[in-house]
Amino acid sequence: MFALNFNNTAMHIFYGKVALIAYLKTIKTTNSTIGFVPTMGALHQGHLALMQRSLKENDDTVVSIFVNPTQFNNPEDLAKYPRTIEEDIKKMRVLSDKMILYAPSVEDIYEGNTVSQDFDFDGLENQMEGKFRPGHFNGVGTIVKRLFEIVTPTNAYFGEKDFQQLQIVKKMVEKNHMPVNVVGCPIFREENQLAMSSRNERLTADERKEAAIIYKTLTEAKEIFHTHTPQETIEFVENSFKNNERFELEYFVIADESTLLPIDNKSKDKKYRAFIAVFVNSIRLIDTISLN
Repeated sequence: MFALNFNNTAMHIFYGKVALIAYLKTIKTTNSTIGFVPTMGALHQGHLALMQRSLKENDDTVVSIFVNPTQFNNPEDLAKYPRTIEEDIKKMRVLSDKMILYAPSVEDIYEGNTVSQDFDFDGLENQMEGKFRPGHFNGVGTIVKRLFEIVTPTNAYFGEKDFQQLQIVKKMVEKNHMPVNVVGCPIFREENQLAMSSRNERLTADERKEAAIIYKTLTEAKEIFHTHTPQETIEFVENSFKNNERFELEYFVIADESTLLPIDNKSKDKKYRAFIAVFVNSIRLIDTISLN
């Protein structure tokens, strides 16, 4: 561990779990709370909003920055994922010098055995992202479970952009009887309503501007869904991307919010959500919107 100093104030930074665990023991009390924000770095305003909420709601806040290899089924995607630790630390410092950063190595997390644990998420893992990224949610479950065991947070904060991931983390906590309150937080968007993502940094200025089509299409689909069938709504979205040379639609799914199962018909007493994944060149962007 060392404390990095900016402008004469210090932030506790740990690269090893042993030192972090030892430090957390010194600050915990019977009634104190720890908030936790797990990230893969390349921090943006959405991440900072999660940290801000944790700072407001907890006595201490831990942030992790770790690009987890086991949740990438595409080696090229892993290699190109932005790593900007020095900039990330500066952004955290501007927000608050009271946070604790855990930035482990792969070895510190996996101890020489970089493989995923197998999880049963009651089928949540088989839809959308799980269908197109085999093994992805085993990787997510593995790293989040490991981080929860190391940090032992009271509350953990996740953005709703990765809504399927949020539901899966809640299921993992429930099945493993972990005493963690998982908090879902609203999606932060850029000025053109593109969902904030670390991957956005890989877009050109033109691509970033034109990616506004993703949320625009989602909002139009929401309006159509109110008066049309799920299948007609899906066809509208597919047609919206068909003649667009820059964007390739990987999937658009309308699902039951609790089971994540795709729907054929609507029911008044259920909550529905639309999920979308789009490629811009080789950069994959996802978004989601409630349809109720």
